[in-house]
Amino acid sequence: MLASCNLNTVYNYNKTIPESVWNQDAVVRFDVEITDTSSIFDFYLTLRHTTDYKYNNVYFFINTTFPDGKMARDTVEFILADKKGKWYGKGFGRMKDLKILLKKGLRFQHGGVYLFEFEQAMRVKNLTGITDLGISIEKE
Repeated sequence: MLASCNLNTVYNYNKTIPESVWNQDAVVRFDVEITDTSSIFDFYLTLRHTTDYKYNNVYFFINTTFPDGKMARDTVEFILADKKGKWYGKGFGRMKDLKILLKKGLRFQHGGVYLFEFEQAMRVKNLTGITDLGISIEKE
C-alpha cells in the first residue's frame, strides 16, 4: 500500500486504524523477527491520512521491546504539511501516503523478535484522519 517492495525489504507491514479514529489508549503493534545482525538497515514509518486531518504534524510515542527484554521509549514528531497547508504525502483525492525515515544506518544488536508499539501523542483523546500506519525495514 504505502511502500514499494524490493529485494532489500526485510519487513513491510501496515495496519488499518479502525474508522480512521485513533484513540490515545490504542496501541499499534508490530512483531518483527530479525535474524541478520551484521547488515545495516533503514527503518521507515509508512502513514496514510485523509485530507480532513486537522493538523500539519503528528506526534507518536514509540516503544521498543528488544529480544533480550530491554525496553526503550521515544517521542517523535513528523511534519505532514507545509505552513500553507500543502500535504507532503502523495496520492489522489482525499488520501495521502507518506514514507518517513525513522532511523538510518540501524544495526540490530540481537537476533530475535523486536516489538515496536506506536501510540498517538497528540493531546486529543480521539485523533481522526489517520487511516493506516506501518513500518518498513530495508537493507541499505
